[in-house]
Amino acid sequence: MQSVQKAAARLVTGACRRDHITPVLRRLHWLPVRQRVVLKVAGLVHQSLDGVAPVCLIDDCRPLSDAGRRPLRSSSSDIRTLVVPRTHNRFGERSFPAAGPRVWNDLPPGLRQPGTEDLFVQRPQCIETLTVG
Repeated sequence: MQSVQKAAARLVTGACRRDHITPVLRRLHWLPVRQRVVLKVAGLVHQSLDGVAPVCLIDDCRPLSDAGRRPLRSSSSDIRTLVVPRTHNRFGERSFPAAGPRVWNDLPPGLRQPGTEDLFVQRPQCIETLTVG
């Protein structure tokens, strides 16, 4: 997918094959594919926590405070942390019930607070440092 995105960027901008593609992608405001996946997954988790996503996604995102475990100091704060289920293979790690909460918990605390949905749309560069495992 990344090579298709690079080819499309070269086609749109008329850049040569020898030119570096990173400045071209930044000029087009296109995130690399891996970072775009992280942005989309984090956006879906955010929607599910706000209750506007489909029910099947809402059920997959359980807050740590609702997990039936002993209360932690981190669960008492306003930062929403989710339970990451254990998986036994690579396909399970990439599924939404596991990858969604993992990506969400890796976000900076300022992005996990309620009312930050505009940050996912206006400033996707805050996701640039994160990648899907």
